[in-house]
Amino acid sequence: MTLRIAIGGFLHESHSFAPLPTTYADFLAAGESPALARGPALIPALSTTSWPIAGAIAAATRAGATLIPLTWATASPASPVQDEAFERIAAMICADLSAALDAGPIDGLYLDLHGAMVVDSFPDGEGELLRRIRAIAPALPLTISLDPHCNLTAAMTERVDALVPFRTYPHVDMPFAGGQAMRLLIERIARPAPWARAFRQVDFFIPVPAQCTLVAPMVPAMNARADLAAQHHAAELAFCFGFPYADFPDCGAAIAAYAATQTEADAAAEALLAWINAHEATFRIEATPAAEAVAQAIAIAQAANRPVVIADGQDNPGGGGHGDTTAILGELIAQNAEGAVLGMINDAESAAACHAAGPGATIELSLGGKSDNTPIQVSATIERLSDGIFTGTGPMALGNPINLGPTALIRVAPGVRVIVVTSKMQALDQALFTHIGVTPAACKILVLKSVVHFRADFGPIAERVILATAPGPVPVDPATLPFRHLRPTLRLRPMSNAPIG
Repeated sequence: MTLRIAIGGFLHESHSFAPLPTTYADFLAAGESPALARGPALIPALSTTSWPIAGAIAAATRAGATLIPLTWATASPASPVQDEAFERIAAMICADLSAALDAGPIDGLYLDLHGAMVVDSFPDGEGELLRRIRAIAPALPLTISLDPHCNLTAAMTERVDALVPFRTYPHVDMPFAGGQAMRLLIERIARPAPWARAFRQVDFFIPVPAQCTLVAPMVPAMNARADLAAQHHAAELAFCFGFPYADFPDCGAAIAAYAATQTEADAAAEALLAWINAHEATFRIEATPAAEAVAQAIAIAQAANRPVVIADGQDNPGGGGHGDTTAILGELIAQNAEGAVLGMINDAESAAACHAAGPGATIELSLGGKSDNTPIQVSATIERLSDGIFTGTGPMALGNPINLGPTALIRVAPGVRVIVVTSKMQALDQALFTHIGVTPAACKILVLKSVVHFRADFGPIAERVILATAPGPVPVDPATLPFRHLRPTLRLRPMSNAPIG
């Protein structure tokens, strides 16, 4: 008998202190991500991308299942999702599911979620969406894939039959996670009863730079996760690193275990929590102030054959930054950096001015700083223009259609160039540079508005990576943010002496 499986998704990473809200229009616009897709348009829009749902589609197709597409939508990380956006998109998913149930039996449901959505009226956006799903279909087998930056909650864990976070950061295994969630869904449909489940929270923030799975401490942590899952016979042992910029009680790292028995689920979750707690000190992180970071990059680049990468992580669009702060750009100019390219400044007004002036023109710009009122005044020579439309080529965005709108490559000092875009995107793919004629490997210094994801595509060409601290809404140390609603037992830094409050 052919399985009939419904699929959909609703993804957002919400930063409680980011400068700009997330509106319904943000989910409709195609930029670094596909636009909202509903019904029959969903599968062709997403099946060839690197999103988790593409892996789920492939796994279901291999199993011979009939797919019933619902609604899928995402928007770039920013401030919490406005109620209007959540209500409209959640209503689409629920209405589509209801219509599918009316049309005939459904064997299971897969949802592509992020896990760190905060909504104006619902701090646990995914938990609320899943509550509504369960009100419609209480016993329907349901699995989800998650970004490991999710703020996993007990409600999310209890309302699904299994959840699968990506194993990697940079996220180069998104289709695998979606495929694994689909494989577990098919296994669950065949089981006589649900798996037992266990949920545990980690009581200290793991700083985002320390979450990179290419290096310690996450390499041994993820190895321990795999070993403990096998040891305790877990169908899934999920380690979710947390997104430490959401101001609600369940913010932070957490663990979910699914196994045949409650004893096995509890043992797996407890064992992984014990390992993390025993290695708490390894999750501390250090970063370099902007002026020092630029000075170091200049010195290293003089004798290097490969580019020195400065990660401007505190303005990371992938964490809720607007991608337009200018402190590091100012240092590049002030310190007379040579062969430097900054990718990117998100400034629609400056991009439009460059397109109006044309290649070869020199114009005065009040560049960037629109989100924090810190623009930098530059005399810009326009070297190249682009429509900002290209396809991702790196490990994370391979095959993804990207549209950043009118884009310009400008020279703002003898040795300093900047890519100016109309829509923000984290600098995680070399195609951001190559599509406008810049070869990243030929640059002396690359400044990337990213904190970890850039390592997947830029790490192999880098002489050195310097994590810089410059003003921005995504601090390396989240303890500097004005939280008001975290749980009392949560410590804002690894090895800090006391919990919040």
